[in-house]
Amino acid sequence: MPIHNKACSCLEVTHRVPHRRRFLGASLAVAATTFAAGVPIEPARAEALTAAQREKLSPDDILALMRKGNKRFASGRREMHNYLAQQRASAAGQHPFAILLSCIDSRAPAETIMDLRIGDVFNTRIAGNIENPDVLGGMEFACKLMGAKVILVIGHTACGAIKGAIDHAELGNLTGLLDRIKPAVAATEYAGERTSKNYAFVDAVARRNVEMTIASIRRDSPILAGMESSGAIKLAGSMYDLKTGVIDFFRA
Repeated sequence: MPIHNKACSCLEVTHRVPHRRRFLGASLAVAATTFAAGVPIEPARAEALTAAQREKLSPDDILALMRKGNKRFASGRREMHNYLAQQRASAAGQHPFAILLSCIDSRAPAETIMDLRIGDVFNTRIAGNIENPDVLGGMEFACKLMGAKVILVIGHTACGAIKGAIDHAELGNLTGLLDRIKPAVAATEYAGERTSKNYAFVDAVARRNVEMTIASIRRDSPILAGMESSGAIKLAGSMYDLKTGVIDFFRA
């Protein structure tokens, strides 16, 4: 039996090594191509955010980190992420510095487009990045109980939920969700064609929707409004451009 186990072990190693070599070779090839193209990969930061590190950051510092992360993403200068190390380092506890409210669009994964790590942020994703009581509850948990210092609402260009609200689309529970976006459609000042086929109008509504969502968060959550008034947190809005990969962070 010991001989059989030893033989199996050797057999497993024999099968595993080529796979590892292929993986390593592919990784080196990607790195070589990246450097040859003049797009260096940034060195990795610590595996997971600690409470001490977060406490040193102000809300403005955190927004600056997210801006820099998006610049890295949009220019191809991303950090080298060891996601397994990040997962292991954050498994025992989390200390996110922000909570994001973003859309479910598959082309706008918030952590990726800001080059963030596992454990850096809470992320609520809902079509049209709208707020409701459940979303607010998550934000209150993130900020009041867990110490997040920034609430960032992220809209994006060519948003399907915005188009649906403009078109008065109806489909099961989606109908009620789109009703929450329609006030932004009505509130958007736009001189051109006000249809979902006019992407400039769609993007203008998406931006207005972000602004109105931030106002709604302040109105509907006295807890978050109070934290903002005291300077403990900051609410901010942004728009992600699907074509350029760039996030436009609104000025406060």
